[in-house]
Amino acid sequence: MGMTFDLAQLIIDAEIYKMVLHTINGFEVNEETLALDVIKEVKMGEFVSQKHTTDNFKKIQSHSDIINRQPREQWLAAGAKDMTEVAYEKAIQILENHVPEPLTEEQAAYIRKVVEDAEAEYGVK
Repeated sequence: MGMTFDLAQLIIDAEIYKMVLHTINGFEVNEETLALDVIKEVKMGEFVSQKHTTDNFKKIQSHSDIINRQPREQWLAAGAKDMTEVAYEKAIQILENHVPEPLTEEQAAYIRKVVEDAEAEYGVK
């Protein structure tokens, strides 16, 4: 029985996890974040061009390394890469450039013990 594993899917799943975590953590709600003064001033107008909006919207929106939020025309002009393509590129970049922090001796010994205990329990060796 073989196993398959898709590195792009791992990157996508990690991105979804980050976005969910960002949502679960919530955001501060107060007079400043609600922009009550801007609401009173603008009333029924648009808020996108307001300084408060441009100063604050990126603090609330989750940020993605693989999801392109550009307008379609800009996305097409930039090569129209879908999320899977970008995720594969990120996976390759990580594989080629990541330098993991070495385990401490204690961490390595603990992992070795877990493996040896599992091998003993399942008769593997």
